[in-house]
Amino acid sequence: MVRTAATDIPRPVSPWPVHAAPQAEPSDAELISASLSRSDEFAAVFDRHADEIHAYVGRRLGPEHADDVTAETFLLAFRKRHRYDPARPDARPWLYGIASRLISGHRRSEMRRLKAFARVANRGGEPYEEERTTERASAAAMRPALAVALSRLSAAERELLLLIAWADLTYEEAAEALDIPIGTVRSRLHRIRAKLRRHLNLPEEGTP
Repeated sequence: MVRTAATDIPRPVSPWPVHAAPQAEPSDAELISASLSRSDEFAAVFDRHADEIHAYVGRRLGPEHADDVTAETFLLAFRKRHRYDPARPDARPWLYGIASRLISGHRRSEMRRLKAFARVANRGGEPYEEERTTERASAAAMRPALAVALSRLSAAERELLLLIAWADLTYEEAAEALDIPIGTVRSRLHRIRAKLRRHLNLPEEGTP
């Protein structure tokens, strides 16, 4: 009996076109690493995250500052890309950390914005979306009071709260962005929630 190699066996021809398996997109870490030798690779990091960073900065400081702070965020990120930890595939916490430090230089603008919004009350004006405070305080009537409450937090407390509530970072990502231990994030948020409940006249946790 003659043995036939498997490669010699004729295969039926499929009527359907054969497509190559889609390749996974490179992670932010891979793009940043590649940009060390090919600087144009960093443009993909900008394309991925610029709109999100711009929206966050605009919400914090207003549209008049959003373009400049976003541009400076990515310029600093590009200049510091050699320090990026390649073990972290997602660059969002890193970028938010840079943006947060730049926002801190516009603290007076942010405070003016919060106080102006508090005065708007129910007369209309620019609305906030539902805020994730305690985890979320969202009623329209609560918004002016929330703006006042945010203005009464310390800069560090407000920074942490808004990275979680508005940027949707996890506790671990917020810790990375602010370069603080995860335990500090948890304890600080506990204090923030207590302050917001007092300012907003919300019941204590566990109160029916």
